[in-house]
Amino acid sequence: MKNIRNFCIIAHIDHGKSTLADRLLEHTKTIGERDMMNQVLDDMDLEREKGITIKSHAIQIAYTSKGETYNFNLIDTPGHVDFSYEVSRALAACEGALLLVDASQGIQAQTISNLYLAIDNDLEIIPVINKIDMDGAMIPEVQDQIIDLIGCKVEDILLASGKSGIGIEGILEAIVERIPAPKGDYDAPLQALIFDSVYNSFRGIIIYYRIMNGILRKNDKIQFVATGQNYNADEVGVLKLNMTPKEEVKAGDVGYIITGIKNAKEVKVGDTITLANNPGEMIHGFEEVKPMVFAGIFPVETDAFEELRECMDKLQLNDASLTFELETSQALGFGFRCGFLGLLHMEIIQERLEREFNQTVITTVPNVGFIAYTSKGDKVIVNNPAEMPEPTKIDHIEEPFIRAQIISSPDYIGNIMTLCLGKRGILLNQTYLTPTRVELTFEMPLTEIVFDFYDKLKSQTRGYASFDYTPIGMREADIVKMDILLNGEKVDALSALIHRSRSQDFGRKLCEKLKELLTKQQFQIAIQAAIGAKVIARENISAMRKDVTAKCYGGDISRKRKLLEKQKEGKKRMRQIGNVEVPQEAFLAVLKLD
Repeated sequence: MKNIRNFCIIAHIDHGKSTLADRLLEHTKTIGERDMMNQVLDDMDLEREKGITIKSHAIQIAYTSKGETYNFNLIDTPGHVDFSYEVSRALAACEGALLLVDASQGIQAQTISNLYLAIDNDLEIIPVINKIDMDGAMIPEVQDQIIDLIGCKVEDILLASGKSGIGIEGILEAIVERIPAPKGDYDAPLQALIFDSVYNSFRGIIIYYRIMNGILRKNDKIQFVATGQNYNADEVGVLKLNMTPKEEVKAGDVGYIITGIKNAKEVKVGDTITLANNPGEMIHGFEEVKPMVFAGIFPVETDAFEELRECMDKLQLNDASLTFELETSQALGFGFRCGFLGLLHMEIIQERLEREFNQTVITTVPNVGFIAYTSKGDKVIVNNPAEMPEPTKIDHIEEPFIRAQIISSPDYIGNIMTLCLGKRGILLNQTYLTPTRVELTFEMPLTEIVFDFYDKLKSQTRGYASFDYTPIGMREADIVKMDILLNGEKVDALSALIHRSRSQDFGRKLCEKLKELLTKQQFQIAIQAAIGAKVIARENISAMRKDVTAKCYGGDISRKRKLLEKQKEGKKRMRQIGNVEVPQEAFLAVLKLD
């Protein structure tokens, strides 16, 4: 066990984690030249297209130093704030972390939050300055920033370049010397922490785990502690570029197991695998995910619901931060209320459903979870506008607040202040990390940052600001439910929960947008935004008109009048029985409202 090292790579977005992982794999000849490509561990099409890591990827590397062979288990993690749950799971399976900082960008918000996650898990941290061969590299400044942040010595900081391969040997040596070997006991009862799983249509569910104590052998009878289910270990092994079967996997190692489980509900990330005849204790310290944003996902065809349910189960295996429950809507039929970690996460899930499972879905307006207290003193959790009690019965409503950390250059302080205060933010403090870097801390309602806050922040600061947030609890707020009515009929999928000060503006924009998107009918359509019984905005779509008086040439006006009256009666009748189809673009347009 003394020759095993488990570590992961953590950093802000685009600081070169996946590229560094490529070089480590190339340098240790883990991957042949034929299989080598950029971001070799990012195996999803989406990851390659967007150039981001979405899933953590584990791989085993063999490395020889001073005549001894070491087994490295490397986990490459995502950098985006929406996938921080992936990072926290990867850290639970490691003893050390490479903290990567871009030489031309310096420390950014996500660097700090991932670092704190690693420190909470008691990991040994090796700071690495990456991209030192770039023209804009500010090596001495970045070294000072890292020393301020983690209090290490200058000689502890490694210099490297993932692109050209400078300093890779030094990193590998530092991993051997500085990261502790895993602790564990081969003779103790088996304890293996599940940190990921994936669905394979031929082999069932493949589970990835890190063994803390004991040995897992092929054909062992195993048990999942949380669910109490027993299975047979048909195949166990380690993760090279592909899965490599072994007879046994020992304490300290990261590996996979195939048991032929087909039901997604039986596997939980964070559960412990143990032996059925000699059970061990549950491993603690694994936190449940807290979704930030809720939205409804509905199949376009109502009879595709069962198929969508299966796809969601399979997707949840591979992405443990997705939560969902059943929901019905008058406009859209049966579907799911899903919890996501952010809007990017929601977009990725929607894309993955389309690509991997061939499911086209409609997504409703995303919102966050509120708590409503009724006048009787009951507490109602509102994740969906339909769950909101009647306005007359509500005593007060609480909404989730976050603490936002924004790091930027001092030139943009004014822009950031204007943006955050306009989003009902409260400035807590402002500290200069260096003369050219300032950190602003705000308390803000989560509702305000869910939609387009990140995009606006980037455009206000020309891409120089980095942003990270942590939830800090619930606070009282004046939240109202805004309904959209088409000819007096509510469209429940377009309802939104919104702060009263924002509602009029939002309602007007939404009505204007719907006016563009809805097709004209034979009758007039009134689009209204209403809070309770009070209409706050309205737009009309005029009827398509047939010129009924075209055949009257000359003659008395009463003939024309009679025809027009007859047409008017017809339109009135049609309006009572006609229904308005809302196209899918309308639901998507709400998401893109500025």
